[in-house]
Amino acid sequence: MKPLAPKKLALTAALLLCAPFAQAQQAAAPADTAAYVPGGRIPQLQGGIAIDGKLDDAAWANALVQEIAYDIQPGDNTPAPAKTTVRIGYTADAIYFAFHATDPDPSQIRAHLRDRDAAFNDDWVGVFMDTFNDNRRGYELIVNPYGVQADLIRDETNTNNQEDASWDGLWESAGQLTAEGYDVEIRIPFSTLRFPTGGGEQTWGISLFRNWPRDKRHQLTSHKVPRDSNCFQCEWGKYQGMAGAQQGRNLEIVPTLTMGKPQFRDAAGESWKSGDSSIEPGLDVSWAPSPAMTLNATINPDFSQVETDQLQLDVNNSFALFYQEKRPFFLEGADYFTSQFDVLYTRQIADPDFGARVTGRNGGNTYGAILARDAAPQVLIPGTQGSRFRALDEKANVAVARYRHDISNDFSLGAIGTFRQGDDYANNVAGADARWRKGAHTVTAQFLHSQSEYPAAIVDLYKNDLGNDATPSGDAWRTQYSFSNRNWNFDAWHEEIDPGFRADLGFIGMVGYDKSLLGGQRMWYRDGKAFERISLYADWDVTHRFDGQLLEREFEAQVGVNGPMQSFMRLHGMTRVAYWKGRLFDERYADLNANFRPNGKLQLGAYLQSGTMIDRDANKTGHRTMVELYGNANIGRGLAMDWDVIRQRMTRDGGTAFTATVVNAGGSWQFDPRQRLRLTLQGSEVERNQALYAQTINQTARDWAAQVVYSYKINPRTALYTGASYGAFMDDDNPDLFGNTRSVFLKLSYGWQP
Repeated sequence: MKPLAPKKLALTAALLLCAPFAQAQQAAAPADTAAYVPGGRIPQLQGGIAIDGKLDDAAWANALVQEIAYDIQPGDNTPAPAKTTVRIGYTADAIYFAFHATDPDPSQIRAHLRDRDAAFNDDWVGVFMDTFNDNRRGYELIVNPYGVQADLIRDETNTNNQEDASWDGLWESAGQLTAEGYDVEIRIPFSTLRFPTGGGEQTWGISLFRNWPRDKRHQLTSHKVPRDSNCFQCEWGKYQGMAGAQQGRNLEIVPTLTMGKPQFRDAAGESWKSGDSSIEPGLDVSWAPSPAMTLNATINPDFSQVETDQLQLDVNNSFALFYQEKRPFFLEGADYFTSQFDVLYTRQIADPDFGARVTGRNGGNTYGAILARDAAPQVLIPGTQGSRFRALDEKANVAVARYRHDISNDFSLGAIGTFRQGDDYANNVAGADARWRKGAHTVTAQFLHSQSEYPAAIVDLYKNDLGNDATPSGDAWRTQYSFSNRNWNFDAWHEEIDPGFRADLGFIGMVGYDKSLLGGQRMWYRDGKAFERISLYADWDVTHRFDGQLLEREFEAQVGVNGPMQSFMRLHGMTRVAYWKGRLFDERYADLNANFRPNGKLQLGAYLQSGTMIDRDANKTGHRTMVELYGNANIGRGLAMDWDVIRQRMTRDGGTAFTATVVNAGGSWQFDPRQRLRLTLQGSEVERNQALYAQTINQTARDWAAQVVYSYKINPRTALYTGASYGAFMDDDNPDLFGNTRSVFLKLSYGWQP
């Protein structure tokens, strides 16, 4: 996310909603924004502030006044098209922000009642804070005109996922639409944030942000951001204050109660069989002994998901599918454990009896550790051309540790280890990594070593591809150089993973190979034009198996265009030589991806792909086409719908080898900021032509599922969820579609801060 453009910031009392706010504006409003520099000293507020979205509290009178002055995208630090004034102050236990967002045409403001972290397409304002002022980790707190919250953790060092919306902080917000635009108030307790210890005056990096979505999505900020900057957080303004900030006890106790009743059956006409009914109490405890450290513990945790995973198309694919983590215990502080290789994938800890975690920062040191006892561990069995999950029929102890030392803002060294131990099973991984950045240049590197021990049932699954060693060991390493400026990006990287390397707590499904890539991108900016940005990207990569066999040699290129109605279109082409089951095949395809927003209530998108691909079950190439239609719609303030439909078809040898369809659809009704009803529908169908396959295949498979969930959330810790699900299935052995699963559940949690 990014900044905004200069304007005059003085607001007169005639524009204010009330006298106290008028006094604040007259006392502290910046002068001509042509000379405006963000930052300053945040004062301590005198008096109380009610977080109600009404900017009428007298305590705002002595607040620091700032302006969101720059349009950084699509503008190039040009004056913001909409004016936003922000007031900042603090008390002994919290920091406060007030946003007065005016609009040239208030009727065009986009605002909806949504669940938490679901209003990013609306108008919104936000505050981004680098509380350690080290340009590495920051908080992003966002509020739409109805007061709906979203919060993210920003990790500037993570090139794959710099913004993680899984973090949920405890803070207050309120908003209201006005005749001029909208107003928002925010209160963030210091107990929600981490910052340097000592009690003295703080220096924080802060970005004040406004999302202004119209024909184009304008990103407005309080500071300039050069287009050649590869560190957004480095551009934030510097603010002093918060001396004597108090976190209180900073202790949170969350008891939980989960009740569920599942039923299933194996064939149509059979009686329903009941699974284990459960009434499971649990307890989560969080304590921050200092502002820079947090301890978490959980006993008999409920690690179930409230809402179902997105259904994925698993046809003509040899690698295991990746699903996002959704369980709160693992989500909070997850960014502390990231590294260049995915050595920690917490969904591998499937059913822990208990868990404990510590995360913290002290000076240039960042650290995290996890301990757990997993009652149902699983192993991702890797290979050179495929992977799959298998459950271990034994409990396992889990330990994870991560440490990083920042030698300077540009250079850091780190270490990571993951350890899992069972009765006749073990997997241990340890390694080091480094990152250096200077201007447009970034260099990263990581080295890992693993040692493992597997039971015979696991060895049998990988022995034909990687050998039959029951105690494999090996190394993995990767190094990358990146260059990024205003118009050019360039990447060069190489990685190697030995056939004996395993990272069972991570998501590394391919081992026994080396791969190199060279790629680059050119950007053209056409400020003020309907199509304001054009990009051209290309890369070449080659992959070899550990014995020298070529696995893949690929060249791809794409052109992308950003245009009116927040539209984006990308045309992509690829040609490669790919190895599969002892042969090299030629593959080539082209695809087109496009989406746009004709208005504030509707988004439409489509993906089209066509070309020559391998049919992996037949060991032949054919012509594959794929069509995906996706989008979402807003109906009124609280109703929303979303859909994603994918259809794939393979033709070869004069016939259709297979067709596959996946549907994900749903709708939600947000009654108010706390109450929500969500309906999810999923289905898939795969049909294959036995005449075009040498081996016996399942010719028809179909399934569908529905889930309804009602939630009442006072905050992320205190909530009620209740719902039900139903699923149906058919295949060649069960030719009639029949209901095979159904369940009901209730989950209660209460966040208590003594």
